[in-house]
Amino acid sequence: MENITFIGEHLLIGNLGKLLVVLALVTALLSVLFYVRSGEGKTKERTLARSMFFIHAASVVGVFITLFFIIQKHYFEYAYAYEHSSMALPLRYMVSCFWEGQEGSFLLWIVWNALLGLVLIATAKRWERGVVAIMALSQVVLTSMILGVNFFDVYTLGSSPFELLREKMQAPIFSSADYIKNVVDGTGLNPLLQNYWMVIHPPTLFLGFALTIVPFAFAVTSLFEKEYRAWIKPALPWALVAGMVLGAGIVMGGFWAYESLSFGGYWAWDPVENASLVP
Repeated sequence: MENITFIGEHLLIGNLGKLLVVLALVTALLSVLFYVRSGEGKTKERTLARSMFFIHAASVVGVFITLFFIIQKHYFEYAYAYEHSSMALPLRYMVSCFWEGQEGSFLLWIVWNALLGLVLIATAKRWERGVVAIMALSQVVLTSMILGVNFFDVYTLGSSPFELLREKMQAPIFSSADYIKNVVDGTGLNPLLQNYWMVIHPPTLFLGFALTIVPFAFAVTSLFEKEYRAWIKPALPWALVAGMVLGAGIVMGGFWAYESLSFGGYWAWDPVENASLVP
């Protein structure tokens, strides 16, 4: 199959997405390194660290747009589009199918982190060096989860949302160069997720997840700076907002469960879900 020249595949957009993922990973790592080196008075390193994070954020947004373009255009030669969307899916649920899969969920988290990092660059002031460095380090870890690079056929780091269907599965259909004409539709979004709450519930939760990293970043920075109390004041508003956003996301999940899962209640006192409401 490696010697077949496949017809009708839209490879350019997928290759662009893969390139942007690599760029996002590299620039996040460089941002960490430059922030670590940007001690007091080292304005050049600080400028480089910020520049790397700006490029990282732009790359992440580019990955997001690229994947949504593939889904919206119904490029079913890509496994993610095939497994999570279909021709009959309304536009509002195409948004939902974006984060139905693991790769899309990670990407949503990465986008929120990148945006929060930009806010912190503008507002963290003397805490910027440590706080944004930790945010960038978390981006390195998260971005690696959508890298999808195989090492010597032994270990694959992450799972790429731009993996082709013929790369993910083995089937006789892929022995034909024009197999794409037979892939006329995707499997579609899980019917339980075709609900308006699932359009806003996951982004809200992942924003909450991203927000919780900020107080953690302030706390860790305070340990390195040996300022064990000063971090509380700038971190507290972030912690409060994170709690409110996560709470709102949990409530949205309850409404979705009430409408879609027929539990006989919001979660029918399911201990796993309801434990999230316990302080």
